[in-house]
Order: sequence, then C-alpha cells, then structure tokens
Amino acid sequence: MPSASLPAPSRLENLGLAPGDSETLRLQKSLLIFATGLISLATMVWLLLYWTLGPRFSATPPLVFQLLLVGNLLLFLKTRNFDFFRFTQLGLLLFAPFALQWSMGNFISASGISLWGLLAPIGAVLICSPRESLAWFVAFLFLTGLTGSFDIYLANTRPPLEVPLHTRLFFFALNFAAVSSIAYLLLRYSTQEKLKARARLEEAHARLQEEQARSERLLLNILPAPVAERLKHEDQTIADGFADVTVMFVDIVNFTHVAEGLSPKQVFSMLNRIFSSFDELAERNGLEKIKTIGDAYMVAGGLNTGEENYTTAMARLALEMRELLARDGEVNDHHLEIRIGIGTGPVVAGVVGKKKFIYDLWGDTVNIASRITAEGVPGMIQVDETTYRRLRDHFRFHEPQVLYLKGKGNTTVYRLDSGLD
Repeated sequence: MPSASLPAPSRLENLGLAPGDSETLRLQKSLLIFATGLISLATMVWLLLYWTLGPRFSATPPLVFQLLLVGNLLLFLKTRNFDFFRFTQLGLLLFAPFALQWSMGNFISASGISLWGLLAPIGAVLICSPRESLAWFVAFLFLTGLTGSFDIYLANTRPPLEVPLHTRLFFFALNFAAVSSIAYLLLRYSTQEKLKARARLEEAHARLQEEQARSERLLLNILPAPVAERLKHEDQTIADGFADVTVMFVDIVNFTHVAEGLSPKQVFSMLNRIFSSFDELAERNGLEKIKTIGDAYMVAGGLNTGEENYTTAMARLALEMRELLARDGEVNDHHLEIRIGIGTGPVVAGVVGKKKFIYDLWGDTVNIASRITAEGVPGMIQVDETTYRRLRDHFRFHEPQVLYLKGKGNTTVYRLDSGLD
C-alpha cells in the first residue's frame, strides 16, 4: 500500500531540507511532510475500519488521494519547489474530503468526513502565514456551505447510502478524533520545533556574548577602558592631548647579555614572569600599562581615569618593582636588575594604525622619562624636576644631579631612594 512506504514521522523532518534554509522554512517543510505522512497513514486506517464496520464502497477515491499526496511529495523531493508543493498539498487536503463525502452521499451517511478539509486552513496557519490561511479557511467554509446546500436540495431526490446507525456514529467520533489528533500533533510538533529553534538561538546568542566578552577583555588588555569604548563606537582617529601625565620607563639591565645563554622559550618565560608581575603591581596602583618594548616596560598615570594621586602612585610602583626583583627568586630567578626613569608633564596619546594597533604616548615628557632611564645605573630610580616637586614631601631623595640629555641639554634629575616612614 502507498502509505506503507512512507518514512516514520521521526525521519520525515530530515526530508527536503536544504543547508541554506532558514529556521522558519525548515519548520514549514518538515511540518508539511510530517502532515503528509500522518494523513496518508490515517486514510489507510480509516478505509480499513470502514470496510470492517460499514458498506464496502469503492476504495478508488481514498487510494487516488493517497497516491496524489505521496506523488506530490516525491515530486517536491525531486524539484525542491516548495511553493508548488505547499499549494497543491493544501489543495488536496481541502478538496479531497469533500469529494469523498459527495461520492458517499450526504453529511450524515458519510459521517462528516468533510471535516478532514479543516486540516487545510490549519496547515496553512502553520506553513504559510495567518494572512494566507484566511483564504483557505474561507474556502473551507464555502465548501461546507455548498455541501450542506446540496444535501438539502438532493435529500428527496437521491437515496442516501445505507450505513448502519452504529457505524455512522462510530465514524463521526472517529473523524472528529482523527482530525483533532492530527491538528494537535501538528501544533505540538510545531511548538516543539520552535522551542528547539529558540534554544539553539539562545545558545548561539550566549556563545556570541561569550565571544564578545572575550573580545572586549582582549581589547581592554591592549587599550585603556575609555579608549576601547570610544574605538567601539567611533570610526575616526583617536588622539588626545593631556596637560599633565606621569610617565615611567623600566629597563632591565644587561638583559641582552643574560639572554644570550638561554633558549628562546626560557627568554620568553623569564620576561613573561617579570612583566606579568609588573602588570599586577600597576593595576593595584591604579596605573595604566602602555606597552613593552623588548626588555623595556612603559606605564603612565593621569590618563582618563585611575588613581588621582598618580604621581605618588607611580613612585610607589617604582619602589615595589625594584623590591619585587630583589626579594622574589621565583619571579627573578636570574637576579636581573632594573633602572627606572619617571617624567611628568604634557603628552599626546592616541591609537596608532588600523590593524594590530597600539595605544601610545608622544611628547617631551615621554622623551625625558626614556632618556633619564637610559642614563641610570642598576637599581636607580630617577625622576625629573616636576615629579620631584610633587614627591619630595612623601619620599626620600638623594642630592640632585645634572645630566646632559641629547636634544635637551643639561637637565636636573633626582634619585628616588624610598618612602618616608
């Protein structure tokens, strides 16, 4: 029999689907194919029961109906023309029950088999749209009214099919139960699939949020938070002038000589331990790490937000860095020393480039901090005069020294010793 060759409902949803189909289209296709399988199976069961309990009318109409349903499904699987498949399948679901009822007599003798036509507007709601389904429902009402009119007109001119009362009552109940069951199964299937689609969408949204959070964390590791926020919302060059910023450079002494005897992995591990520890100290003091350049580390205070007394915080950070390398053998297992230079004044800060960009600082303040770092000796923390004036009441300093800096001439610098007890 035709219905015997149909796939089980659990497999029908995999038929006729294309990789590029949207969630809505996939649901519509699987619903209509599922409905085709259910109705074909129900038609065969209905016919067998009718033959068992009632008169043996011709099996040709139900058989033709099944062949048309299955043939139309096979045509769709070959052509993939879902619009044609949807229209013709709904048309069969609407007109076939009325045609079968007309062949059996009237509404009473056919046990209201035309009720099966209600599956067409119900299906249209699920696989088309509420607006399109209205036309199918109006067509169902029209055919119901037309059939009722014919039954009244032909009541005295056409003898009804002789069907026992208990059989008619049984099939009235069967038709209502079958149509209700199929409608319920389709609605349930549709709701389940929509819930699955929503769950997939929520899962994808959660993954997207996780990726976005990861990207934002990565961006915040590269840029200060206010700059990262501006970069996300502005498509223009980011460059700001700051009237007062404290800049510090930290340089590892004799790093090149020490690195010569190490493997690349050991060099990386050594730098990573030291600079990661510096990152933690800078964050704890509310200061902004700017970048690392080889074995040099650059940090700034006074950019956007952070520690209000950023110059004082910078001095504390310098002392903590020096102390860390002196006492922590795990971080500094090669007993490296550093020299530090701190300058305070105006700078220009901005994002350089469009790809692999970097947030950087420029200006005379940056140049001074870099040059007095290079002029220092291991363990020395040197500051310029502006920085000294801000720190002298809170920290101990050695006597000032005058250094000749290229491009600046003679420059007074102060060597930071420790904080006041």
